[in-house]
Amino acid sequence: MTRKPTPDPDLARRLSRRGVLGVAAGTAAAALTAAAPAAAVPGTTATGAASRPAAHDRGRGRPVLPPGRLGVQLYSLRDKVSTLGFATVFAELKKYGYDEAEFAGYTQGAAGPITLPQLRKLTRDHGLRPIGSHVGYHDDANPNGYTFAQNLTKVLDDAEALGLKHIGTASAPFRHGATVDAWKRAAEDFNTYGEAARARGMKFYQHNHAEEFSFATDKPDVRLYDVLLAETDPGLVYLEMDIYWAYCAQFRFGRQADGTPRPFDPLDYVLRRPHRYPLFHVKDGIRDDSVRDGYRMVDVGDGDIDYRRFLSRVTARTPGGRRHHHWQAEHDNPADSFAFARKSSAHLHGLRERCGD
Repeated sequence: MTRKPTPDPDLARRLSRRGVLGVAAGTAAAALTAAAPAAAVPGTTATGAASRPAAHDRGRGRPVLPPGRLGVQLYSLRDKVSTLGFATVFAELKKYGYDEAEFAGYTQGAAGPITLPQLRKLTRDHGLRPIGSHVGYHDDANPNGYTFAQNLTKVLDDAEALGLKHIGTASAPFRHGATVDAWKRAAEDFNTYGEAARARGMKFYQHNHAEEFSFATDKPDVRLYDVLLAETDPGLVYLEMDIYWAYCAQFRFGRQADGTPRPFDPLDYVLRRPHRYPLFHVKDGIRDDSVRDGYRMVDVGDGDIDYRRFLSRVTARTPGGRRHHHWQAEHDNPADSFAFARKSSAHLHGLRERCGD
C-alpha cells in the first residue's frame, strides 16, 4: 500500500494563503497530482515518446510570443562577447529580432574595459532593454565576494547604474542546508534582498535549476520549492522559471525517495501565481529517459518541450499577460551561439495559437 504524505500544517497554511501549488502539505493537492500518470509529461506522448509541435502550430493565428518581450540570456553568447565584444553581439541580437538582454556578469571577458553606464548606453543604442542580471547568492568563504549576502549594496548599486528592473540569482537556496528550516532561513535572506531591491524600484528574483524541486532531507514528503514559495513574501521575491530545468525536475523528482508518486506540471506552478514569474528562461530539450535529467539540451525549436502550449497558457491566464512576462532564450553550451540565437528567435516568433485556444 502506498503511504500517504504526512501533512505539515504550518506549510499547508502558508501555501493555501498564498495560493501556490501545495504538493506535500495539502492532501487535496496530493490527490489531484496523484491522479495524473507519472509518465504524462508535456512534450511527450502518454508512453513517454517524444512529440513534435504540429504543423498548424505555425503560420496561422495570433503569435503566442508577446510583442517586444523576447530576450536572451547573454551567458549563452559568452564566447562571442569575449571575442567580438558587446557591441557586435548586441547588433546581431537586434537583427535576429530580440528586444531584451539578461546579463550574467557585466564583462564576460569582453575585450577592453567597459563601465556600467557605457554598457547601459551600448545596450540601448542597439535597441535592446537590459532586463535583468544573475548575481551569486553567497560566498561564505569570501566576506568581500560579489554576492547578495556579502555585498548587497554594491550589487544593487550596479543594477541601478545599468538601469535594470530585475536583479536576481541563479544560485539555489541551499546555503543553510536542505531541511525545511534551512530553506525557511534562505527565504528570510531572499525577503531581505527583495525588500532592498524594491526600495530601489527593482524586483529580486530567483532562477531555478532542477534541484529546487527535490525533497527536504528531514521531511521527505515536502518539496523544497514549495517551502521557498510559501516562506517568501510574494511582494518582495519573484521567480524566473527555467522551463527546461523544471521539466528535468519533473522527470527526476516525480517520486519521493520511498517511491510514492509525486508528479507535477511546471506550468501549474506558474498558472497558480503568474505574477510571481515576471521572467522565464526558454531553453529546449529532446526527451531521453536514459540520461539523468530526462532531456538532452538543444537549441530552442529543436526539442520536445511544447512552447506553444506554455506561452499561450501563461499569457491567456494572466490579465495583461502579454505585457507582463519576459521570455529569455538560453542554451548553456550551444554549438554555435549565433546560430542558436537566430534559430530560437525564429522559432518562437513563428509559433501561433491554435483555433479554439
